[in-house]
Amino acid sequence: MKRPADVYDLYMSLARSDELKQHGLAYLKETKDLPMAVDVAEEAADRKKKILEILRGHEEDWSNWKWQLKNRVNDTQVLGKIIGLSNLEKKRIDRVSKAYRWAISPYYLSLIGEDYKEDPIFKQSVPNIMELFPGGSLDPMNEAHTSPAPCVTRRYPDRMIINVTNQCAMYCRHCQRRRNIGEIDQHACWEDIHSALDYVEKNREIRDVLVTGGDALMLSNQLLDFILARLQNIPHVEIKRLGTRVPVTLPQRITPEVCDILRHYPPIYINTQFNHPREITPDSKQACDALIGAGAVLGNQAVLLKGINDKPHIMRKLNHDLLKIRVRPYYIFHAKDVKGTKHFRTSISTGLDIMKSMRGYTSGIAIPTYILNAPGGLGKIPLMPNHIMEVSRAKVVLKTWEGQVVEVENEVT
Repeated sequence: MKRPADVYDLYMSLARSDELKQHGLAYLKETKDLPMAVDVAEEAADRKKKILEILRGHEEDWSNWKWQLKNRVNDTQVLGKIIGLSNLEKKRIDRVSKAYRWAISPYYLSLIGEDYKEDPIFKQSVPNIMELFPGGSLDPMNEAHTSPAPCVTRRYPDRMIINVTNQCAMYCRHCQRRRNIGEIDQHACWEDIHSALDYVEKNREIRDVLVTGGDALMLSNQLLDFILARLQNIPHVEIKRLGTRVPVTLPQRITPEVCDILRHYPPIYINTQFNHPREITPDSKQACDALIGAGAVLGNQAVLLKGINDKPHIMRKLNHDLLKIRVRPYYIFHAKDVKGTKHFRTSISTGLDIMKSMRGYTSGIAIPTYILNAPGGLGKIPLMPNHIMEVSRAKVVLKTWEGQVVEVENEVT
């Protein structure tokens, strides 16, 4: 026979369980109609077939990253044949292209849905007339004044960036370094790369080096191998990082040869940039699996973008799906004030609301850090909902993820 206290405890437990269940069901309802890559797989296959016909390619070409790179679409007439642009849309894209370069890999282009105007892939890759609106800076992070050696950006005591190329598989319309894109693909010259590596070697406090660009995996296998080998042989360099979006925009680049190179230089951390669940496809999963098999540790640095991922359920779904392919959500970057990208910027409050929608509502491993890059190259500032209401010597007053106020002892006597 159950005691009254046992019955009460069971009642309270069931009531609490039902309350939590309602939170979970609300999220499932919100994501029910969110189109995933698997939902548009047939549509993407049809688009792929059409792209191959127009570009006169074959099935074996599709899996060749060099063919993908050579056949990036950067012409409105070709793009119009593939997705059905109006003449006005083509004129607007051509107008923007006089100020800002664009190019899309055939693979990434195949992910654009039939209703392309509101498609997250289309918005990230195809020029928009709003890019010509005034405002913003070409170098909001002041990288030009934080470069003590060629190709180097340094803002922190123990780590730095080596910018090795301006080349990407697809030129994101929200790119923070669009000033470097230029009109042609260009890797850093050997002399500058050597100078950057010499700088690392001469500064023994540097323990962490990020190789990026552009996209670090746009380098040739030989140059990538050279840079990693050189860093591996510098005693004070503890970890090497690569910044790349190819798992998202050109997964064919993750070849057995690239994986063999990475395998030789542990520990290597790779940060990529998935911004929407639609970008997580069987091809991108296969690329991530191969990188993990080569010993790389994968993280994701999403950018908060208006009209693409600025809804709490979209960002949470993205992070859930990333964990399913073994990519840890690392950062959500507040979009920088880059010239020509104002239409992508959200309020900071939007980002804080997204963070609030995750803490407690999903597992901690699925929650990245929301980051604002301080203007002028002053570094990253983590932003989060304020759970600390009061701090005194005796106590700390806190707010839980549900908004309940609790007090805890501060100094233990």
